[in-house]
Amino acid sequence: MSVAAPSPSEDALAHSAELRALIHAQIEDAGGAIPFWKFMELALYAPGLGYYSAGAAKFGAAGDFVTAPELGPLFAECIAEAVAPVLQQIGRDAQFFEIGGGSGAFAGDALAHLAALGAVPARYAILEPSADLRDRQRTHLQQRLPADLFARVEWVDGPMPGDWQGVLFANEVIDALPTPRFVIGEGEVYEEYVTRDGDGFGRTLHPADALLGSAVRHVEQQRGAPLPDGYRSELLPQLPYWVQAVAGGLTRGAMLFIDYGYTRREFYRDDRDAGTLRAFHRHQVTGDVFALPGLQDLTASVDFTALAEAGTHAGFDFAGYCNQTSLLLGNRLEQRLAAHEERAADEAARYALRQQAKRLTLPGEMGEAFQAIGFAKDVDFDHAFLIGDMSHRL
Repeated sequence: MSVAAPSPSEDALAHSAELRALIHAQIEDAGGAIPFWKFMELALYAPGLGYYSAGAAKFGAAGDFVTAPELGPLFAECIAEAVAPVLQQIGRDAQFFEIGGGSGAFAGDALAHLAALGAVPARYAILEPSADLRDRQRTHLQQRLPADLFARVEWVDGPMPGDWQGVLFANEVIDALPTPRFVIGEGEVYEEYVTRDGDGFGRTLHPADALLGSAVRHVEQQRGAPLPDGYRSELLPQLPYWVQAVAGGLTRGAMLFIDYGYTRREFYRDDRDAGTLRAFHRHQVTGDVFALPGLQDLTASVDFTALAEAGTHAGFDFAGYCNQTSLLLGNRLEQRLAAHEERAADEAARYALRQQAKRLTLPGEMGEAFQAIGFAKDVDFDHAFLIGDMSHRL
């Protein structure tokens, strides 16, 4: 039995109405319709109003969803175990670049464990577009870390400047990239646009441009069959450019992406004909992505085949692909759990640790829904994917 989410406050509803008015104005300025990706971009990132730009709580029990780092230290410590050998191969100039820092929980736990492993990066950079989240991250990390570790943390406004060596890490980032949506009609590819419908929003279709159209045809070619009429889904033709941009001048090191999604053949199955787009509000999932703009998260699953193509096209070697369970177990989850249990104050604390591990790894929780994919350049990163590699499915 699901519990209804609490109704938004009057202030929250006023905030949403302000963002709705901004989007309506953009639609009118564009002649009556904007691409869906533009609607998603505004809903999530409009300065001061978008879901990730405003000040409401996003993460944890008081927010709209729980990410793996918010559950406790086990996730971040396993990632630290995976990337520490890369940082050690590079040496004293190694840097760590986290995209989308969330509450700062990951950075705090990862840095502390990297210090224990003797693999502290020279700099820990966080790319976080939300000023509010930056403040929360800074406060958390000042409290969590000793001064010498905190001094290595800095916030950047874009990709790492110049050439650099180290590790790029992104957990639940690609699912929040503003995505185009396409529809197949009489064998042709159309792009979904958003219109104004009274006080709300509606949908209309425009012929897809060459970039989106050719990307859909590429999917059909790999499927071995055309997508049926009426098929609606998401596709990120700009993903290769995004990966190249965020990697920037990474001349030596590794990239690790974790998100929920599918391989291409699974993503574009005939029966997944409404796509994967959904909204999260107070731990409730809804298909009404137009409701409460600015108050709910919008997300679409990741095509990991497309991500594999993007990483290799950016000049990196493919290192491995597996689900989150395999990644964590292959990078000392059991040992990290045992170490924390040994230090736990009582049985209640040990029980909480075991529950944390279960949520991270059980098939009905995060274990199979979340996937991990890695890339390397002039370093060994294959060790991170020694258990449960699923590269053959890409």
